[in-house]
Amino acid sequence: MPDPLAVSPEVRDALAAGAPVLALESTIFTHGLPRPRNLDVAMEAEARVRALGVVPATIGIVEGRPTVGLTVDEIARLSTADGVVKASLRDVPVAAVKGRNAGTTVAATGHLASQAGVRVFATGGLGGVHRGAAQTFDESADLPTLAGLPLVVVSAGVKSILDIPLTLERLETLNLTVVGYRTTDYPGFYVADSGHDIEYQVDSPAEIAAIVRTRDGLGIVSTLLIANPLPSERQLDPALHDDVLERALAAADAQGVAGHDTTPFLLDFLQRETDGRSLDVNVEVYRGNVELGARIAIALAGTA
Repeated sequence: MPDPLAVSPEVRDALAAGAPVLALESTIFTHGLPRPRNLDVAMEAEARVRALGVVPATIGIVEGRPTVGLTVDEIARLSTADGVVKASLRDVPVAAVKGRNAGTTVAATGHLASQAGVRVFATGGLGGVHRGAAQTFDESADLPTLAGLPLVVVSAGVKSILDIPLTLERLETLNLTVVGYRTTDYPGFYVADSGHDIEYQVDSPAEIAAIVRTRDGLGIVSTLLIANPLPSERQLDPALHDDVLERALAAADAQGVAGHDTTPFLLDFLQRETDGRSLDVNVEVYRGNVELGARIAIALAGTA
């Protein structure tokens, strides 16, 4: 049976040479941003990574082929084609057999990156435990998937529409180490400080690389999560954020929005009520995480 995973020659050669490689997800441009901004952001991320001397490995599914290291044409196709699905890890085999185009979530991207040998992955925000999960059991597949992968994942925490305290509890239960990049304030994606603290702070990519090498030497197989808040001057105004989020949650409850419809409803509400500022913050978050991810990849490759 042929290998179902395609790895681009550039990524394969870089990994074989021990050069730094950074995994990037595709759902940010297939489902997270409107056209044509989605394609601009995807190409800017690749260019930002290359400018630092790192090989970008954007991951997605093109006509049924899970691919690590999408070409420019493949990124453009996933950014502009209709009918592109959102694939978590459980969906990847089905999307592959059915020949679908798909953006990959954090869980799917992390798994495929690890399969290819890529060790560092930058994303915007993690999935987490949803509000009301005590009744619904609604928890992102990102968490248990990353618990079994030896990766470094850079994110700006989880989106504030989720239950952040319960998410932090689940991360502890799953043995997922969380460290703040130059902070012990856990970020809330749109805001630099969610109001919840984490125990450990790291101050450089070199320190992160040292933690990873120690983890691997001890035989611990779980992702190291780097919580990287955006600068406070670029965050969504916290007072505005809290007001809009409170109204968004009330509107969802009043309209009976539940299950998988909740997240898109809340994000759309935030975008409309902030006049698009939440989307601008989303892009700022991603830029910062991509740059830090690339610098960690360099440190881990020993080229810093």
